[in-house]
Amino acid sequence: MHELSLAENVIRIVESAAQRAKAQRVSRVRLAIGALAHVDADTLQFCCTLAARQTLLAEAQFEIEQTPGRAHCASCQLDVELNQIGFPCPHCGGFELQVIAGEEMQVLEITVA
Repeated sequence: MHELSLAENVIRIVESAAQRAKAQRVSRVRLAIGALAHVDADTLQFCCTLAARQTLLAEAQFEIEQTPGRAHCASCQLDVELNQIGFPCPHCGGFELQVIAGEEMQVLEITVA
């Protein structure tokens, strides 16, 4: 379960930003996770809540949105949406796909008080 280590990193990043802003607490954190990032959103949300205890984020709500995966197909030269690695191009059936988006995880927004 690598979501716990990801959650700990999120807490560290957000807490550092909140401290720089001289915030007393963080009330909301909005995250984006790529569909190809191999991260379970529900597990990450649980782990973030767990890792946030006794930090500035202890009462924070964690909102996680999934961004689509995208790949470039060398066979048909199209950029296509891809929800899982290992599947063929939905346009031409080719397997020469280069992932161009969807493996990332980002902190999109932090609400502080």
